[in-house]
Amino acid sequence: MWRACWLAGLTLCLGGCVETTTQERVQQYNEIGVEAYEHGQYRAARESFQAALALTPEDVALLYNIGQCYDRLGDVAKAEQFYQQCLVRSPNHPACRHALADLWVRSGRRPEAEKMIEDWLKREPNLSSALAEDGWLWHVRGDLPKAHGRLEQALKLDPHDLRALTELALVYEELRRPDRALALYERCLDINPHQPDIAARAKQLRQSGVGPPRRE
Repeated sequence: MWRACWLAGLTLCLGGCVETTTQERVQQYNEIGVEAYEHGQYRAARESFQAALALTPEDVALLYNIGQCYDRLGDVAKAEQFYQQCLVRSPNHPACRHALADLWVRSGRRPEAEKMIEDWLKREPNLSSALAEDGWLWHVRGDLPKAHGRLEQALKLDPHDLRALTELALVYEELRRPDRALALYERCLDINPHQPDIAARAKQLRQSGVGPPRRE
C-alpha cells in the first residue's frame, strides 16, 4: 500500500535563558533538513536534524524527523529507536504513532501494531488521531466500510486531522472515487504543504483527468 508521510513542524521548547543565536541555529538546521528531505536526500537531512537535536535534545519533532530519515534509508532498527523515543516524550504524537505502526506492519510485525493502536484507542477514545489510526488499520485489513466509518468519525472530531484525511482519500481511491480522493489530498496540502508524497499523488490524479467531486 502506498504510504504517505510528512515531517513534523519544528516546535521549539527553549527557555528564556537560551541565547537567540542557538534558536536561530536550530531553525536553520531544521530548514536545511526539511529541504534535503523533500529532495530525497535523506542522509543529508538526517545529519541536519541531528545537528539541531544536539542543541535541543528533548525536541520530539526532531526525534520524529530523524526517525523518518532512517525509515526512508531502510534502517528499521534506528527508525524504530527514534520513533520510540519520540513517543516516550509525546505519547499522542499522531504522525510518529502512525510511522511506528506502519513500520511494524511493513516488517511483518502487524500484531504489535494492532496491539499498540488498540491500547491507544482505549486510552484516548475521543482523540481523532487515535480513531484515524484505527481507520488506517481497518484499511490495512481490507475492510473498506469499517475504515470509512472510523475515518469519518475521526473527522467529525477534528476536520483537519491529516491522517484521517489522507487515509480516507486512499479509501476513496480503492472505492473508485478519485474525485473525492483528490479533494481530500488538496485539503491535506492546504493544511500542510510540506507533504511531497501527497502532492505527487494529487498531481498524478489531476494529470489523469480527475476533476472536482461529482454531485450524488
